[in-house]
Amino acid sequence: MYNIIAMNKRKYDILALGVGNTLLSDEAVGIRVIEALQKHPKSAELGLRLMDGGTMGLSLLVDMEDADALIIVDAANFDQGAGTTKIFIGEDMDFFLRNRGRSPHDIGLDDLMDGLRLRDALPIRRALIGIEPARLTVGDTMTDAVAAAVPEATHAIVDLAQKWLSENGLILPSADEQSLNMAKAE
Repeated sequence: MYNIIAMNKRKYDILALGVGNTLLSDEAVGIRVIEALQKHPKSAELGLRLMDGGTMGLSLLVDMEDADALIIVDAANFDQGAGTTKIFIGEDMDFFLRNRGRSPHDIGLDDLMDGLRLRDALPIRRALIGIEPARLTVGDTMTDAVAAAVPEATHAIVDLAQKWLSENGLILPSADEQSLNMAKAE
């Protein structure tokens, strides 16, 4: 008779993945959000797996396919002004990634998502947090408008992770949320 011991896998693995190029000013915003999450006290409490994906491209598939849920942070153009932050969840994320303009020669997030689909590893819970850049020229400093969006994106990731974990029954809502839910039930 064999005694099988489960490997040390989290109950529910949420990967927060920042992508971008730190040498191109505002293109670094995805990585800067992940750095801010590393300092955020809720990241460890929620068990977030944080990853600086940089410009690694298809090599990210291995880490992405192991995730139960996926939150990607990247610079994204909406034509709504530098620092504008938008959250795309599930199919809205897929639609945005497929319909944005880009060069046919680069490997984009939509290619990574298609890779996950081919491997039957696309997380049901997935989101893209996009932050509109002002400047994508060589430089190691983000513009003020984009840097100011980092805390908003950080909080959005924490809130989304809390929501997903709560929906899975893996964390209890906060005391305020419990009170609100009880008041609604009465």
